[in-house]
Amino acid sequence: MTTTWTNRYEGAVMNTFGTPARLLVRGEGAYVWDDAGTRYLDLLAGIAVNALGHGHPAIVEAVTRQLTTLGHTSNFFATEPQIALAEKLVGLVGQDARVFFANSGAEANEAAFKITRRTGRTRIVVAEGSFHGRTMGALALTSKEAYRAPFEPLPGDVTWVPYGDAAALEAAVDDTVAAVLLEPIQGEAGVVVPPEGYLQAARDLTTRHGALLWIDEVQTGMGRTGDWFAYSASGIVPDLMTLAKGLGGGIPIGACLAVGAAGSLLQPGNHGTTFGGNAVATAAGLAVIATIEREDLLGHVTRVGDQLRRGLADHPQVTDVTGRGLLVGIVLREPVAAPAQKAALAAGLILNNATPDRLRLAPPLILSEDQAADAVTGIRAVLDEVSA
Repeated sequence: MTTTWTNRYEGAVMNTFGTPARLLVRGEGAYVWDDAGTRYLDLLAGIAVNALGHGHPAIVEAVTRQLTTLGHTSNFFATEPQIALAEKLVGLVGQDARVFFANSGAEANEAAFKITRRTGRTRIVVAEGSFHGRTMGALALTSKEAYRAPFEPLPGDVTWVPYGDAAALEAAVDDTVAAVLLEPIQGEAGVVVPPEGYLQAARDLTTRHGALLWIDEVQTGMGRTGDWFAYSASGIVPDLMTLAKGLGGGIPIGACLAVGAAGSLLQPGNHGTTFGGNAVATAAGLAVIATIEREDLLGHVTRVGDQLRRGLADHPQVTDVTGRGLLVGIVLREPVAAPAQKAALAAGLILNNATPDRLRLAPPLILSEDQAADAVTGIRAVLDEVSA
């Protein structure tokens, strides 16, 4: 990023993200290019957003067609893509459910938070290490103290429990709890996978105490783990599920799904949105789902994700490779994730240093086997470099 662009950025954009690493100008498939013409293999996909990569013709066609037909209407009116996407999501859940569309994961979680208040209870049990968004309600449910402390007091009556600890969850849940909120795999914490049976234990506890089970699939949903939703592998059905990121393939959209009786807890006047569920974003969502189905990307995600994990697991700097599908965590022997991320960028690989000793990969679902092989070669070389 040239000094000119850096100065322009710092002179006009709020300093909430620090100085950008690069100025990106173009993307195609799993690659992006910066203003100097350097190509990068995108192993982060806009933080698990660009499910079909960059410039996918299905999304381009769907958005263009819809925008030239009908763009924005507000929710005083319905549109065909809005109804069709809601129906599709309900069908993927396989249960009687209702959908509220929003514009982001944080907004989807805000909607779910309001639904929990309609139960007549206020206490929410949330896992340590969680990330659910930066709006005030979602922030109240996000674990990282550095994010929360500057904005306290925050809404909510929140009880924190260690992630993956079923006994701690059982001790915290009683008849005063409105909901238990969990990620099926913690993404921002570095792709942390809970023990077998953890989500089933949460489902049993919430059912026993009349509480809602709320699963945040903002990062893990829409095929990222090789299933439409990561909770599916555990055999449970939540009462609330939130989606965003990959749902629109790069077009901003979020969704809160409420199953069964929870679907009627919000009534007219209880919640709203101006842009949520607009025709362009929902058309993009339909294109993403249709492409995943047509190209069998769920199976592809599983195969290529396994390839990445196998290729990285035996490096001397790596103690574990976590996750499922194309949500991959690389656990490092030393706290060298930050220099590894910088070295990877210099080598033409975009990835994320989630914690001091964890790297995160969330590439497009279309990442090819050849590109995965290149990623393994490049990451191993970067780990050699930072280890030395």
